[in-house]
Amino acid sequence: MPNVETSVEPSVTVTSRAHSEALELDTTNSFSDQASSLPPIDGGFAAWRLLLAAFVFEALLWGFPLSFGVFQDYYSRLPEFKDNRFTSVVGTAASGIAYLGAPLITPQIRRWSKYRSRMIMIGWPVCILGLVAGSFANELATLILTQGVMYGIGFIIFYYPILSLVDEFWVRKRGMAYGFLCSASGASGAVMPLILQAMLRRFGYRITLRAVAVTLVALTGPLIPLLKGRIGQQHITSMRTDWSFLTKPLFWIYTLSNVLMGLGYFFPSLYLPSYASAIGLGAAKGALLLTLMSISQVGGQFTFGYLSDKKLSLNMLMIVSLSVAAAATFSTWGVACSLVPLIVFALLYGFFGAGYTAMWARMVSAISAEPSASQSMFSLFCFGKGLGNVLAGPIGAGLLRLSTDNGGYGHGTYKAVVIFTGVCLLLSGVSLIAVCCRSRR
Repeated sequence: MPNVETSVEPSVTVTSRAHSEALELDTTNSFSDQASSLPPIDGGFAAWRLLLAAFVFEALLWGFPLSFGVFQDYYSRLPEFKDNRFTSVVGTAASGIAYLGAPLITPQIRRWSKYRSRMIMIGWPVCILGLVAGSFANELATLILTQGVMYGIGFIIFYYPILSLVDEFWVRKRGMAYGFLCSASGASGAVMPLILQAMLRRFGYRITLRAVAVTLVALTGPLIPLLKGRIGQQHITSMRTDWSFLTKPLFWIYTLSNVLMGLGYFFPSLYLPSYASAIGLGAAKGALLLTLMSISQVGGQFTFGYLSDKKLSLNMLMIVSLSVAAAATFSTWGVACSLVPLIVFALLYGFFGAGYTAMWARMVSAISAEPSASQSMFSLFCFGKGLGNVLAGPIGAGLLRLSTDNGGYGHGTYKAVVIFTGVCLLLSGVSLIAVCCRSRR
């Protein structure tokens, strides 16, 4: 944190160093005389109350689009949607908008910060209504517009204001806070696909979508009053975003690393179930692998987020995350012909691969300490990972066409997918070596 020099009249008592630091961490200086009445940062009842409420929103409302693979499998077997090659667009639209829309919504949140509560109250019901409207769909185009586009737009309107509220409470321990939040999707990913699969099989997609909408209202609606920032709305002033971080080489190095990582990251979750079926393990074993990966992801994201707050090299933590995930991909996944190696891969990849995202908060603070820049950088990292999310489908389809042999490395058919995933992770780590060398100099 930069030191701030102030001129003090002789009659004014000099405040303590700790109090001065607390004032510096406030996002606006217009109410510094009231700083002593604000809730504490990095802990305390108010900070944890907000973080736990945000965790539930992340687990349920972000976990749902990440579980779309269950819906895609179901829709592809329905007579009205069967043989339609655009079935995957429903899920891609929702998650893609959530990722790619971040750089568009974040500056608006910064400029209109006093209206964040209203944004939450607008975006949250849009998500719910998207599911309800989708339950009446008879055509795939309607599902794309409702369960896909409508849900995605509603998500970015309410989700990123919640993140800005978290930023106000968690400063020095922001890595731990974001690691905790990131682990929410892993926690829901361990159980939500199984629940959705059972409901779709028994009730169909219409009742399932309505039931999910009602459940989301019941579980997240009562938590909306808890989504309050540290700074009262009456003290918030509209502020423009500082884009000076775009001129810093470190930002572009981290961006390159993040994009490379995003290009390879999603393939295991997409193809592990089909890989398990290809080697004769069956669909149930494939679902088990995804569950184990999600559970391991929870531990990895919290651990790496926590460690990033400590006096450890952030770049080395990132390199460890990427290199172990790449090594696990090349070895345990590439040579797997039974369940045990795939379980080892799922655990290693979930823990180390997912841990990278939990360090975004510290990557942002390493580039710039300016509060107005942090949310914009975070949104651009979301955009970079979102590119991988959107491109994973078409790239994967092209990679699968490169080999049709059964047996051998990657079971033949998945050889190119395994190599592409490992190379992307490896290159992402290699791109950080320049940062380490510069730091040593």
